[in-house]
Amino acid sequence: MTFSKDTDRSNACDAVIVNFRTPELVVSCVRSIRDHAIIPDDQIVVVENGSGDDSATRLRAELPDIPLIVTQDNQGFGAGVNLGVAHTQSEFILVLNPDTRFVDRSFAKAVALLRADPTIGIVGLDLRNVDTSRQYSARRFYSLVDIAIRRSRLKRLAPFARRDARHLMTRSWVGDSFPADWVMGTGFVIRRAAFDAVGGMDTDFFLYMEDVDLCQSVADAGWRVVAAVDAVLIHDHQRASASGPMSRSGRQHLRSLARYVRKHGMRPF
Repeated sequence: MTFSKDTDRSNACDAVIVNFRTPELVVSCVRSIRDHAIIPDDQIVVVENGSGDDSATRLRAELPDIPLIVTQDNQGFGAGVNLGVAHTQSEFILVLNPDTRFVDRSFAKAVALLRADPTIGIVGLDLRNVDTSRQYSARRFYSLVDIAIRRSRLKRLAPFARRDARHLMTRSWVGDSFPADWVMGTGFVIRRAAFDAVGGMDTDFFLYMEDVDLCQSVADAGWRVVAAVDAVLIHDHQRASASGPMSRSGRQHLRSLARYVRKHGMRPF
């Protein structure tokens, strides 16, 4: 086990990272956790989610001290997270995308919020682009109008731009934290009791919208969802779902959206 003498044990929680054909990103993510003494190696779980390539071999070679779970089939992001969480024990669970990295120890703010307030079920991290500009990763629940604006050029025009900014909660990032309807699944911390209360992530969402669904379910179960201001996590993302509704990823996004609407409904405005 690698555990730096500088690691802050008061932040101790488990981390779950799901890999699908991006072992180099997983290695980079884990190294950032080590570099900033976020979580000890034996409390990081990597799930190799049926990539069908040499991911498992590369991950074992480059991260020999990190617990690795290998599946034969890719059953979706949520299924990978659930499997990883089943191999953890801590009160809090950090869920990370491979294309993320820490640049400091501000993650401690997220755990502090959970420790201080037992009504909080999920804390979203402050996702930033590589240039450190904010991604506005805590948002309001979608309406049909919001979706139309987000997936079109309407968001470039007033008053649609103002409506989009409201959805993205761009003015809420002040103070230490603020309540949100949902936070992006790219990087968040969840209380195990809340995760267990809703049965984990809904595996019917193969990809996309599973984070919105999880936050909705946690809120329905009586927990609060908040965002931790300045708990920074760099997210070097490529938005495949933005490539167009007829692309493969675009179609998957629409299927997940339809699943969400059937499960939770959606207001028109």
